[in-house]
Amino acid sequence: MRGIGRLFLAAVGMALPLVLVGCGAGSARMMQPTSTALMLAGGETSIDTNCTGCNATRASGGAVYRITTMQADGAPADATWMLSGGDAKAGAGSINSAGEYTPPGFLTADRVEVTLTAQLKADPSITATTHLSITPGFLEPLAPENAAVAPGGTITLSGRLAQAGGNTAIHFAVAAGAHEGGAGTLGPVECTHARDTFTTCTVTYTAPATVDAAGSVTYVEARTGAAKTETAILLSAAGVMSNPARHREALSWPVALGGSGGNNGDLDAHGSTVADCCGGTLGALIADSNGHQYLLSNNHVLARSDHAAAGDAVVQPGLIDNNCTPYGDGPGASPVASLSAWLPLKSAQTNADAAIALIGTRTVDQSGAILELGSKQADGTLGAAAPGVSSTDGKGETGKLTMKVAKSGRTTGLTCGAITAVDVDVNVDYFADCAETRPYLTKLFTHQIALSGDRFSDAGDSGALVVDAANAEPVGLFFAGGVDASGVVQAMATPAPEVLNELSAQGSSGGAGAGTSYSFVGGADHAVSCLSYGDSAVTAAQREPLSTVEMARAAQALFAARLLVNPGQGILGVALGKSSDRVGEAAIVVYVDETMTPSVPAQVGGVRTMVIPTTEPAVVAGTAPVANTAAMTGLTGAALSRASQAKQQAARQWMQENPAIFGVGVGQSLDNPREAAVVIYADRSRLPKDLPETMDGVRTRYIVMDRLHVTRSYMTAGPAHKCMAKPSEAVAPLPSLPDPLLKLPLF
Repeated sequence: MRGIGRLFLAAVGMALPLVLVGCGAGSARMMQPTSTALMLAGGETSIDTNCTGCNATRASGGAVYRITTMQADGAPADATWMLSGGDAKAGAGSINSAGEYTPPGFLTADRVEVTLTAQLKADPSITATTHLSITPGFLEPLAPENAAVAPGGTITLSGRLAQAGGNTAIHFAVAAGAHEGGAGTLGPVECTHARDTFTTCTVTYTAPATVDAAGSVTYVEARTGAAKTETAILLSAAGVMSNPARHREALSWPVALGGSGGNNGDLDAHGSTVADCCGGTLGALIADSNGHQYLLSNNHVLARSDHAAAGDAVVQPGLIDNNCTPYGDGPGASPVASLSAWLPLKSAQTNADAAIALIGTRTVDQSGAILELGSKQADGTLGAAAPGVSSTDGKGETGKLTMKVAKSGRTTGLTCGAITAVDVDVNVDYFADCAETRPYLTKLFTHQIALSGDRFSDAGDSGALVVDAANAEPVGLFFAGGVDASGVVQAMATPAPEVLNELSAQGSSGGAGAGTSYSFVGGADHAVSCLSYGDSAVTAAQREPLSTVEMARAAQALFAARLLVNPGQGILGVALGKSSDRVGEAAIVVYVDETMTPSVPAQVGGVRTMVIPTTEPAVVAGTAPVANTAAMTGLTGAALSRASQAKQQAARQWMQENPAIFGVGVGQSLDNPREAAVVIYADRSRLPKDLPETMDGVRTRYIVMDRLHVTRSYMTAGPAHKCMAKPSEAVAPLPSLPDPLLKLPLF
């Protein structure tokens, strides 16, 4: 699904909606033609405004309802399309020449009917018609989409529907659907319906009085029709209360970082009408060698993906959290800094998505404090604190594989995950507008770090500083990501030292501020109160059913695998299983003596092996685990070096030759955590049939997901408000500031 970056919103009354673009595969069936000479084939006939139930994925990754035209004999038919019906205000949606239908972004009723008519180009008198029933879908995940709650604590959850008017409500439940267990209770649901704002429903969740000593995660699910979204609630045994909603609010001056912000002109406008807007995270504070302090975030957050101008106002909160109302057009957003410099994405010489903005007088906490990076307060909330800089003198720490990291961002607040790949080469897609209708470029970044974890990040967290959870030292600058096919967040960050070096190197290439060096602003190293929602990569992979073909392939390989069994050499037994490195693929489970390190081939008979340390009694009794679920531990330098060589020699070229592969790095095998793996990020919409089990003798691990791009979620504009100033006009909110010291050219 889903890429992660800055958020995109469309202005509708006082609502701040964000569509979570869903995607489901509908079973193909024939539609009713008006003539047997032209027939239509599609999928489900009932979808919602965010395309839940749609049967295909468009090139940019969003869900779309695709209808195929054909002649009576099944041959393709060239047709033109017409729409009728739909919503009185929002219209009928849109359809392109390929028969890809997109529903309207909102409704003013509980349900509307849309008629889609195909007209044969060769003979316009021949038509075929089908009907779609459209219902309101969710505008965004529940707010908040994750939270930490102390025993007996409460939190109010809210959901928004793409419905201005009507009576549709949201149905809430604890741990419904696929989630097991679940704890806590829900209060009554209250919904607000109006003609000029989107429908909002709220419910209060109360945590149980006692929780597991280790803490646990429960879920509150929300449903409307076929659409579903959920909030993950971390039941904190330590008594921590963390609600990311604070990160979206207008903060009192001087503002702490880790909250909502962005360029004051980061919106799409049609004439004087604001259609939508974007926002991200004000990540950290850095200082140059002259002592001037700057906000640090992404280019696509502060500099609008190369489309901003030096001196543009940087506001807090971002427009996405202020009804798409820029500073100067209305209250809510306040200028806190002036855009100074950015690393041009278009330049082949840059290797980071970063921008800086000179802070105003008393607008930003000059200690570099970041929301929730501090210790627990008396009321259970986490205080703001500066990152640690004492170990590296503010130059940032080099992230290592399996390192536990934390970030504080606009959407998901404080969360923890782990570094799951290093030395990552990755292509990231950029757009020139919030709605992603105008592709800008695809940029290759090299030597990046990959992070993962359930609920680690989401749209709008772009620009957040990633820190070592053990000492709060800066490790990276988060800029892109998404959710893989197993539902685990996969995020990308540029190493923190690289960000500073890039800014310095670009400055030294000419212009004012040449040769300036930068350091992170912070204080003494300190631990972070890590809020981790787990990592379900292995459990999700093990839930995936195997096809009949895969089971037969594994059963055949099992005969050869039995020859490996040799208890004296540490191999205790073999069995059929499922790979965690390649979801949906079979594996031969090889049980090895946990006190020994026998050599096990990466594959047997063309089938992957999964190596599980255990004991002989457990194998005999049938109680040995079927997958590696223990926490990942570090690998030897030799293992990483071998995987890095394989990546350099083979994988990068493969990535260049195969458009389905958009990222390659070095990580750890989930099938055998004692071995490194070449980690390959593959586009789920164009996945090759055959993917190698090994690369130059090194295991491969595949992460299947939508391509990475920095703006994940968007909606079609609803009733929009007027904009007094053109978005291209720079607002001068900080007249007392000196001129920007560093101006980087656009290449």
